Amino acid sequence: QVQLVESGGGLVQAGGSLRLSCAASGSFFSINTMGWYRQAPGKQRELVATITSGGNTNYPNSVKGRFTISRDNAKNTVYLQMNDLKPEDTAVYFCNADALAYTNVRYQYWGQGTQVTVSS
Repeated sequence: QVQLVESGGGLVQAGGSLRLSCAASGSFFSINTMGWYRQAPGKQRELVATITSGGNTNYPNSVKGRFTISRDNAKNTVYLQMNDLKPEDTAVYFCNADALAYTNVRYQYWGQGTQVTVSS
């Protein structure tokens, strides 16, 4: 019902910046929370940032002060601005959306991920 497509990943040097985008498309009534998660080799998937439809954000300490999540509700798109990137940020980044269908069914959707690699 909802498709999420990420873009903006790539290879950057430590201290550099990247901006990820995730566009939602399909049939749905509304989208509440959107967010970003990441998974590095040998590690468990972890929260990067979330943002509600009202603009409330949440970050773990590992990215706080360096990453900023934002969204454009008119375009159903969420962004992740990543500054001062570190090698530890290397991972596959996944977009997430909490969507409400016209039938009043709520479901979590995931994108296929985009690779972010930070070199030393």
